[in-house]
Amino acid sequence: MSACIDLHSHSTASDGRLTPTELVTRARAKGVATLALTDHDTTAGVAEAQAAAEEQGLRLIPGVEISTTWARRDFHIVGLGVAAQHPGLQTLLAEIDAIRRERALTIGRKLARHGMPGAWEGASARAGAATITRSHYAGWLVAEGHVNTPNEAFHKWLRKGRPAGVSVRWPGMERAVACIREAGGVAVLAHPLAYGLTGAWMRRVLTAFRDAGGEAMEVACGTRPRPVDVARLAEWARRYALLASQGSDFHHPDNPWVDLGRLPRLPADLTPVWHHPRLCNAAS
Repeated sequence: MSACIDLHSHSTASDGRLTPTELVTRARAKGVATLALTDHDTTAGVAEAQAAAEEQGLRLIPGVEISTTWARRDFHIVGLGVAAQHPGLQTLLAEIDAIRRERALTIGRKLARHGMPGAWEGASARAGAATITRSHYAGWLVAEGHVNTPNEAFHKWLRKGRPAGVSVRWPGMERAVACIREAGGVAVLAHPLAYGLTGAWMRRVLTAFRDAGGEAMEVACGTRPRPVDVARLAEWARRYALLASQGSDFHHPDNPWVDLGRLPRLPADLTPVWHHPRLCNAAS
């Protein structure tokens, strides 16, 4: 297991359950020496995480995970080593925040029409200062006894095509990659196997991503740790000359299968993304 570098994690600034400080503390306890905070569509937790990392002797790489749409499908692009307050990046994130807020309101109205009043208020309370996400609604649905697990909440209510599902169009992949690069970061295609694509579709996505300026893809993922999955992702990284990243996609400590630093090893012949010149000095 490669437990020293984890480049994909979430805090309460988006849909994680640990504050940025708590996240850094847990990472340090799990043996992580370099951590990237990559909250969904926000860099609001970076400053707190950096301060905690300095106190605890952990290297913090500022990051973000941006929601994008390409060819009518949704993809997540992680930006590593970004200048968190870069004006162009913040403009993009503000636009996404507005989309998220409108989607959240619509989900609340749909759930109310299906006999679940108070969903908006409940999800809002769970989100706190963060923008409401579907994960906050999933947590509320579990807490209120409407479903047994967050996965059931998504499958039964929140996914596209379900009674409370809401289709949105995020900014394009090309723009997200450009904003990451302008903010001094490296664009990484997040969890490529999570999109359920065929090989032909994945080839199209990776070609478009690379042509847009994307430079890396996640190969060692906490959510897909099987050797066969790592081998498949590694082959794509080789074919498209992309750097290899690794990250747990950690959200909360209640999932025994996904934890900070709990990662398979990267194949030795791949070039790790942390060797990129723009990341060598991207630390707290």
